[in-house]
Amino acid sequence: MKRVAVVSSASGCGKTTVGRDLARRLDLPFHELDALHHGPNWTEATAEELRAKVAPLVAEETWVIDGSYRGKLGDLVLAAADTVVWLDLPMRVWLPRLTRRTYRRWRTHEELWNGNRENLRDSLLGRDALIPYALRSYRERRRRYPVELAAYPVVRLRSQREVNAWLDDLRPGGQGPDRGDHEHQHG
Repeated sequence: MKRVAVVSSASGCGKTTVGRDLARRLDLPFHELDALHHGPNWTEATAEELRAKVAPLVAEETWVIDGSYRGKLGDLVLAAADTVVWLDLPMRVWLPRLTRRTYRRWRTHEELWNGNRENLRDSLLGRDALIPYALRSYRERRRRYPVELAAYPVVRLRSQREVNAWLDDLRPGGQGPDRGDHEHQHG
């Protein structure tokens, strides 16, 4: 594994945490697409702006990228990856995590990217608020991803136990786990 995309069924599944851990274990550079997408005052990069930032990263020989932003980037990240890690955790796991994380970030005024901070109103209220979006996207992605990701070398991890075991089984030199007890989908 030298070029790894980490995607998830919803916010709060642990993409960034797993991506950073994976990059550290494999000694690869880590890139968080949210940091490239969200400018100051939560301004979003256009598809062209985001592609201009991400294309040079995926052209590199090694990386771990958290996210795919398929709506703006198409398959740019996924097509360049030699491994796609799909975190498909159940709602009972990710929703409490997302809620706790959002509350903590709001309470501590944690800066995310480019001076942005979460607030409870934007996290809870309205169609595009974080938590309603996560609930909606979870259902959509769980329906779409099995078909859309079938063309890529996917490792689908469905529980925190599977995530932990998969990470613990990583072998030196960027090789994947020895064990075959995780679902692999290859197109």
